[in-house]
Order: sequence, then C-alpha cells, then structure tokens
Amino acid sequence: MNGLSKGIRKVEIALRWDPSPSGEPSTDLDLVAAPYPADAPYGDPAYVVHFDSRSPDGTITLNRDSQDGKGFGYDEVMTLELDRLDARYARVVVGVVVQQHAPRTFSGVGNPGLRIREGYDVLAEDDFGGVPGATAATVAEFVREGSGPWEFVPGVRGFDGDPADFTREMGAARRP
Repeated sequence: MNGLSKGIRKVEIALRWDPSPSGEPSTDLDLVAAPYPADAPYGDPAYVVHFDSRSPDGTITLNRDSQDGKGFGYDEVMTLELDRLDARYARVVVGVVVQQHAPRTFSGVGNPGLRIREGYDVLAEDDFGGVPGATAATVAEFVREGSGPWEFVPGVRGFDGDPADFTREMGAARRP
C-alpha cells in the first residue's frame, strides 16, 4: 500500500441462498460483525451487530435481513463504514451463522453465496465450499494499525460448534 492510499473505507457484505425445498424447515443465514478495541484485538468484542441490531454509532448496519432466502439476488446485506468507525477500534471481524431451526451446516444450504465489495470493486466472493461441515464461518477481517488505513484480510474459516458460541469465538486469533 502506498502513502496515497486511503485504505478500505465503506464495505458492503452480501449473502444469497436458495429457499429450502417445500416441506422442509426454512434456511436462514445471518451476518454478524464485531469490532475489537486496539488494546485487545483478539479479546472480547466491544459489541456484536446481527439481526435486529446495529452499532451504537451507526457505522455497522444490517440493511437487509432475510429469514428464508426468498429474495431476489442477495438476501441479506450489511454495510460497514470503516472510515467513520471510532479510532479506538483496530479490528472488525465479520461472520455468517446458519440459524438452527433444524440441524444444518453450509452443505445443507442451497446455493449459498457471499460477496464483499467496496463501491463497485469486488474484494471477495465465496460459496462456502471450503467449509461444508461448518455451522458458522468468519468471512472477513478488517484491520488497521493506529490511525492508519483499514486493510482487508480475506479468508473463510469454518466453525463447527454451537452457533450460539460463535460470536464469542469469531474474534480469536487465526491459527497457522
């Protein structure tokens, strides 16, 4: 990154999936995001944004929430305004949870898709094929040093435990 770069400023994270077949419980994927303070970037999150919530300062919002995947195109969309996020935060982790109306992993979700973009620039796309047995996954990290620019750290990491525990685990340091 050169000295003129402003880094990542405003990001849209979008999910799509096909509805469950007739007669089966609905499929519900949920986006979650959590900022971490600079003095504890791998500790507990400052707060968690998910369905029915937003960040206290309005910098992380869930713009669209689907409980069944019956929308057109991307069913669930979250916006992160990193350029407005308070300087005390050095890391933001974004994840996706498969809601458990019935036991289900990503392999049981019809045609899932993820797109992360800044403006019209696509930063990442994924189909969760690398984490078929997971009940949740981290899908992006945004990090900065001090007051420097935000940088995108791509990668989908699966989580195999109870989805209720995911928000406590999603910010853990990545293992090599």
